[in-house]
Amino acid sequence: MSRLTRLTSGLYRGDVSFDFVGRAKTWYAVSAVLLVIAIGALVVNGLKFGVEFSGGAVFTLPTETCSVQTARDAAAPLVPEGEPIVTELNGSTGRQVRVQTVSLSPTETSAVDKALSQACNVPLDNVSTQVVGPSWGAQITKKAFTGLAVFLVLIVLYISITFEWRMAVGALVALFHDVFITVGIYALVGFEVTPATVIGVLTILGYSLYDTVVVFDKVKENTKGLQSTSRMTYSDAANLAVNQTLIRSINTSIVGLLPVAGLLFVGAYILGAGTLKDLALALFVGIGVGTYSSIFIATPVVAQLKEREPAMQALAKRVNARRAGARPTTSRGEPVAAAAGDGQGDLPGEGDAASTDGAAAPATTKTASKPANKPTSRGPRNQPRRKTKRKR
Repeated sequence: MSRLTRLTSGLYRGDVSFDFVGRAKTWYAVSAVLLVIAIGALVVNGLKFGVEFSGGAVFTLPTETCSVQTARDAAAPLVPEGEPIVTELNGSTGRQVRVQTVSLSPTETSAVDKALSQACNVPLDNVSTQVVGPSWGAQITKKAFTGLAVFLVLIVLYISITFEWRMAVGALVALFHDVFITVGIYALVGFEVTPATVIGVLTILGYSLYDTVVVFDKVKENTKGLQSTSRMTYSDAANLAVNQTLIRSINTSIVGLLPVAGLLFVGAYILGAGTLKDLALALFVGIGVGTYSSIFIATPVVAQLKEREPAMQALAKRVNARRAGARPTTSRGEPVAAAAGDGQGDLPGEGDAASTDGAAAPATTKTASKPANKPTSRGPRNQPRRKTKRKR
């Protein structure tokens, strides 16, 4: 049996356990640091919205010799405001130069076409022009936020009906955690926000939710009928569920990250497919952060919310009393009756000699346990002697 197999079996049985729920403050601190970095990047750098959201004009021309600086110098004097964004693309059709500007009038668009054609020595017909108005970009933004809002509402309803509202709260906290960190990394590296980015964010939300629901399902299974026993608290059962699904979550994440990493590093940077990097970065960051949040954020939040319930607080007192070796009592000071199968009969002082009214059970002697007139192997010698009268 391999080490990984033994570790998986030990985690599932509870022989090996990592305290995820008990160290919730540590994981919250790590997430707080990541969120501060993300928010700082958003405040300092901001998001660079693509032409689909902000509106503008995009000029694309195939060339093997024209440099990025040459194209920028040709377009900049004809753009009324702002600096044109010039990037180099390497795809299956060869090298291309992409120039993005603010919204232009038809006359200004035609002038930029001719300037790029002459500067880069490219036929005018080979210069591809795409003009996007700001109103269309506003519609795309509105639809993106509408889709996100509908997604979140459906998620809350589904988890609340299938599990409970506390798990819906934990899932929402994890989802917002993932979105903020992913968007912050976008601002940190300076990638453009395009429709592909929105698709990637919605995809990682679904992936993060899938991983979270798997853990929640195991939590629900472990906590079923938990109050009838005194073996473990809700936090203990939730922590066991995270350990039982830990290897599965890691394996699923690795399998998901490998093709996305190939899409990001090979497709975007080596092959130069610029349209892929927006989607790939969102997926790569989101899958990693989503796995982290489902293990370290969602379940601890649910456990803390459940531990505030009076029933769970009473359960925690019984469990702590049992672990301390004392019989748990009710609020009146009376001993709690042991449930069938909960193992409380093994506690000290819970033997047959104790009774509920405090009276000691009658003691027994050794002779009382022997059956009467027990036959022996000696036969008649053990029979009582008859008294006879002697004749004088």
